[in-house]
Parts: sequence; structure tokens; C-alpha cells
Amino acid sequence: MTTNFEELLQAFHAFLQLEDASIAHDAATTIDWSMPLRPLEPKTVPCIGHLDRIREIAPDMAQPLVRLLADNRQLLRWGQTYTREDFGPDFLDNYGWLEVFGTRGHFANDNAAGGFLILGPELVYPDHHHEAEEIYIPLTGGTGWRKGEGDFLVRGAGEIIHHPSDINHAMKTGVEPLLALYLWRGGPLAAKSTITGGVA
Repeated sequence: MTTNFEELLQAFHAFLQLEDASIAHDAATTIDWSMPLRPLEPKTVPCIGHLDRIREIAPDMAQPLVRLLADNRQLLRWGQTYTREDFGPDFLDNYGWLEVFGTRGHFANDNAAGGFLILGPELVYPDHHHEAEEIYIPLTGGTGWRKGEGDFLVRGAGEIIHHPSDINHAMKTGVEPLLALYLWRGGPLAAKSTITGGVA
């Protein structure tokens, strides 16, 4: 079984083009999408098991991306920034990301990174920040998102969440897992976030 990485990159780009008059759409126009493919060995993480439930609950607009991820999950290179010493085993079993393009992704890009984040149900990703500007688009609903000193606000699938450089932010899932598309730009694209809050 082989996966067409170009199909995943094209679907990622196509999804951003649907976001008319938004910061995500504008960010996509600044990216050179003719990126060279980087050969990477597949790597799995436990949280990719949530893709089966994510496929059941994701809205129609997200289904092309979700199907590609779910069908090819064993062939992609998933990653984790943190260790069990950072947050414990339950967090690590329910957290992971896939970088489609960037400095360590399936496609090489030194100016921007884009991919997907998975968080399992009833999980807190504590307050953290990083130099790179970050744009999220949840592909599932029901997760609470916090920015700065604000409260957690539950955001729906397709909403755009913008984290400027170095602003604290956190996520808290509910009864369903989270799959979110992300873009990073304007800072070190492989930097580990600085944690400013504990796991609640």
C-alpha cells in the first residue's frame, strides 16, 4: 500500500482556498506550494486511533482531509513534541501531530509549516506559547480554546483561531477528540513550545 503525498498536500491547499477573506486564506496565498517531497520513514503515535471517531463526527467540508489521514495513518510520519516527563503518559497517548510541510514535514518548506493536531477526549493541552504565529482551523467541534488571559471558548469545526507570536494559549477537549489543521509562520518552525501552565 502506498500513499500519494501530493494528494494530501493538494487537499490541504484546497481546504485553505475555501476560507475566503480570512487570515488562513491570506496566509495560503503567501506560501509557495511547489514544495519538494522529503522522503521520511513512517512513524505512528497512539492518538491516531482517534481518527476512526473523527471520521464519524467531522463535517462534510473536512471529510476529504480526514479520509486521507485515516486511510493512510500508518504510512505517515506522526510526531510528538513532548515526553512523558513533561505531561505524563495519558497526555502522550492522546496527543500527536503530522507536519505535512515545513522544516521536518513530508514536503520541505523553510518559510511556513502546516499540518494537523490530534487531541483525545477530555484532555487539556496547557497554556503554552511560541515565537511563530499560529493559525488553527478545527475540523471537529466541541473543544475549548483559550488565548491570553481569557476563558475557554468552545469553537466549532471550520472556525479560524489565530495565535499571534508569543501569546499564551491552551486547548481543552470535551467528550469528542479534536482534529485541527494548523499553519505556523514567522518564527522557528520546529521549536518546542514554552509551557506556562500545568495540566488541569
